[in-house]
Amino acid sequence: MTAAEFQQISHTIPIQAGIYKYYGDDGELLYVGKAKSLRKRVSSYFVKNHDNFKTRKLVQTIHHIEFTIVNSEQDAFLLENSLIKQFQPRYNINLKDDKTYPYIVIKHEAYPRVFLTRNIIRDGSEYLGPFTSVGRVRELLEVIRYNIPLRTCNLNLSEQNVRKGKFKVCLEYHLGNCKGPCEGLQTEEDYRAGLQQVKEILKGNLAPVLNMFRAQMQNCAQNMEFEQAEILRKKIESLQAYQSKSTIVNARMGHADVFSVLSDGNHAYVNYLRVLNGSIADTKTVTLEKKLEETDEEVLAYAIAYLRDAFKSQTTEIIIPMPVEYPEEHVTLTVPKGGDKKKLLELSEKNVNYFKEELHRKKILHLEGKTDEEKKKVLYQLQADLELPILPTHIECFDNSNFQGSYPVSACVVFKDGIASKKDYRHFNIKTVEGINDFASMTEVVHRRYKRLLAEQQPLPQLVIIDGGKGQLGAAMESIRELDLIGSMTVVGLAKNEEEIFFPGDKDSIKLPFNSESLKLIRRIRDEVHRFGITFHRQKRSKGTFKNELESIKGIGESTATQLLQTYRSVNRVKQLSKEELEAAVGAAKAKLIWAHFNPE
Repeated sequence: MTAAEFQQISHTIPIQAGIYKYYGDDGELLYVGKAKSLRKRVSSYFVKNHDNFKTRKLVQTIHHIEFTIVNSEQDAFLLENSLIKQFQPRYNINLKDDKTYPYIVIKHEAYPRVFLTRNIIRDGSEYLGPFTSVGRVRELLEVIRYNIPLRTCNLNLSEQNVRKGKFKVCLEYHLGNCKGPCEGLQTEEDYRAGLQQVKEILKGNLAPVLNMFRAQMQNCAQNMEFEQAEILRKKIESLQAYQSKSTIVNARMGHADVFSVLSDGNHAYVNYLRVLNGSIADTKTVTLEKKLEETDEEVLAYAIAYLRDAFKSQTTEIIIPMPVEYPEEHVTLTVPKGGDKKKLLELSEKNVNYFKEELHRKKILHLEGKTDEEKKKVLYQLQADLELPILPTHIECFDNSNFQGSYPVSACVVFKDGIASKKDYRHFNIKTVEGINDFASMTEVVHRRYKRLLAEQQPLPQLVIIDGGKGQLGAAMESIRELDLIGSMTVVGLAKNEEEIFFPGDKDSIKLPFNSESLKLIRRIRDEVHRFGITFHRQKRSKGTFKNELESIKGIGESTATQLLQTYRSVNRVKQLSKEELEAAVGAAKAKLIWAHFNPE
């Protein structure tokens, strides 16, 4: 859209607050923005000479403009973030964060279980979190398990089942980890009190739980119940030890969200510290790709909105390094000059700097973002270390995977100019080998790979790495000889433990210097083939196991089996469902077939 074309429609754009959307001629949403005055903001794109090439390109690409009027600047801010998250327009900031975060769920059932999950099911259960670290969630669950007796079994503890005496207490009861609700030895009211203590711990508010344990300990001591008093004393010490692990700034400080930002060219990094009752409860750093040379203030405002929404933060104070436009009601923005809040901000900045340096270190290791000359330098070093006749710009690596002889698979990864070429990766289902025979499997997949490259007249690699040492190397060389490829490429074996490199026919191996760039590249390739192969193997094993268990039931097809696996995660859980639960999931007819299969009596 030209400036002259815009002038013809400028008077139709309202002056109120709202959001504007730029579309291309093919209907693609290019950009979403917010404004206090829509007409003033949109006009600025067409009356200014923009230094930024991307902004000039955006303006030239605009075909038509749409806008939405809202009641306040805050509404515009929230709507802009919602639309960016939903449509991810080409010219908006791109936040690179595709992780599924862990939650702690309090299951909606009689005597609710408490466990870790990444999947939110709308069944009335209560989900606490999300958390940034699975390790932290497991640590929390261990603290809860030690201090608050809750059931871990999957039994259907309905009032009717408990009254009929269908269940017996298990070892957890005798160990003191459960109070035996399955036999009616614990009331639901007492169980709910324990769940309330769990919620306080998860909020970082340990004082009520500690005070309750202290009162119970004193009461036991007065009643001469010294053994029970000692158990409570140990629980108090456990909670205090857990509390001391957190970085406590000031116990009187309360809750706060702390953010810092660091720009580096077209990317920016934002760190988030979640502070609960003066202790750092969580930390997360994200990467954002800037599209239109956005300022640190714009990047930070967007990241704050995203992260507070992602982690369901209701904190009313946000600590930041600079003033930003963040019009959320009942929220105070603080730019500290000193004291505890300044220390928190400095800690956040330390985290974001470390994240950037670690990312840079990994990129160097992976050769990503390097110039052609820098990439070639590592490859020249590898050529010299292995005495290769030609520069290894094309490297391939093979690895086998099986589980007790079942579901044997192989993987091949391809690196070109030192960078992973994922479009060239290949999986192989083993076709001619039965049982455990890694050597025969390697012979088969190497033969299939290079027979196909020859048939399609595709270029051969200069270096082939066989993960597994001498035996696997010998098996691969059988196929290389059969295909008459001796001398066409260099094939080496990589021992799994010692990182020794074997050449065909050589008795002795060679070891590259531990910190050499050559060995770092070989490790990277080896780790990638492991990751790629194991991922495929798990998928195949999961599908095979599930099919054997459920698709073998007459009348149950793949779609129903897949639906049940996605919902309940394992066949074992499906076996434990009641007929009513199965009917709710797959309907009465199929539920009857599945129930009869797992309950033949």
